Amino acid sequence: MPDHNTPIRKQRKISINVVTLGCPKNIVDSEKIMGSLPSGKFNILHDSNERSDIVLINTCGFINDAKQESIDTILQHTEAKKSNNSKVYVTGCLAQRYKSQLLSEIPAIDGIFGLTETSELITRITQSFCELSDNRILTTPNHYAYLKISEGCDRTCSFCAIPLIRGANVSFPMEKILEEAQMLADMGVKELIVIAQDTTYYGLDIYKKRKLALLLEKLSEIKQIEWIRLHYAFPSGFPEDVLEVMAGRDNICKYLDIPLQHINDEMLASMRRNSDRKGTIALLNKIRRTVPGIALRTAFIVGYPGESQAQFDELCDFVQEQQFERMGVFTFSKEEGTAAELLKPQISSKIKQQRYDKLMDLQHQISSSLNQSMVGKTLKVIIDRKENDFFIGRTEYDSPEIDNEVLIPEKGKKLKPGNLYNVKITGAEVYDLYAEVK
Repeated sequence: MPDHNTPIRKQRKISINVVTLGCPKNIVDSEKIMGSLPSGKFNILHDSNERSDIVLINTCGFINDAKQESIDTILQHTEAKKSNNSKVYVTGCLAQRYKSQLLSEIPAIDGIFGLTETSELITRITQSFCELSDNRILTTPNHYAYLKISEGCDRTCSFCAIPLIRGANVSFPMEKILEEAQMLADMGVKELIVIAQDTTYYGLDIYKKRKLALLLEKLSEIKQIEWIRLHYAFPSGFPEDVLEVMAGRDNICKYLDIPLQHINDEMLASMRRNSDRKGTIALLNKIRRTVPGIALRTAFIVGYPGESQAQFDELCDFVQEQQFERMGVFTFSKEEGTAAELLKPQISSKIKQQRYDKLMDLQHQISSSLNQSMVGKTLKVIIDRKENDFFIGRTEYDSPEIDNEVLIPEKGKKLKPGNLYNVKITGAEVYDLYAEVK
């Protein structure tokens, strides 16, 4: 007979490592999958180097470089299966678009699930019926989180495969978004970063009217939230009532991510952006006039099919004139099934790289000048982390991972990640500021 004094051995938790590739929208998807797994049964890791029983790879399929990174990551973990006997599951955009090809070419994958098969994925992992829940396990620092307000996109940009992968725009009900935002606030989140494929389209499908301004108003009323940041705005049809809300609410950052892609009218027409040079400049002037001091982040594509040297030069002149506070540049990536895939003439890789380098060098000079102008000013920063002898923070003009950082020497001070402090800017580099706490 068993000894009743012998303690019952607890069952070992199954370890699962969720690997997230691509954009913040994928981060949210991963966090919700992780939040749907029963914590009593699973030891949940994220982007970990530890050996785990299950690896779930959330892939990106946006451009060729992202696809290759996703494939390389899958191959890395399927190869590791030979020694650690783990299971490898794949989801995300690459899985949605190339499911049959991936299964055919990488048979070591144990299961592949498209974007609409998340419940099936969770059921496979847990070995019992389980649906996607509203819970999230944050993979970002606890003080900021991404808030996704819609899925898919109704735009027809010639270079973009996202509508082919994620389908048409589906706005989430406002009450559900506000519930999630409050849940995040209750978890200690102080900065909400509002994202979607096109945030400015929000509400058109379910409310028959753009409702981003109203959503931002309601989000700004959540008491624990210190900062609200807006990403991925679209210039065509931009809802200008959003600007009034940004100008009037202290906890909405004076920051706007608005990818413009080009400025030449012929390029914009071929890209199917439904915008032109005159309208773009008028919108930028309106934004800066309505929200004084706003930091604009934008992005451009160079080497788009047929882009002449004169059209590229026009883009460079425009960037010099506008002095964007933040800017990214992409070389054109020929994506399967898009309208731009078969356009001619295609630009050589060499010329694409030369144009990329020239535009980034120009922005390098602009950023350096703008940062030098900040020296001596007092700004509010949120502390993200401590690194060596510095606390690393951001201003309201900077989004995590992609924008400038503020480095504050420790010097015996104990600053807390997630807290906001007033600092005096004491020095500047191209993409970093130095400061001391006031």
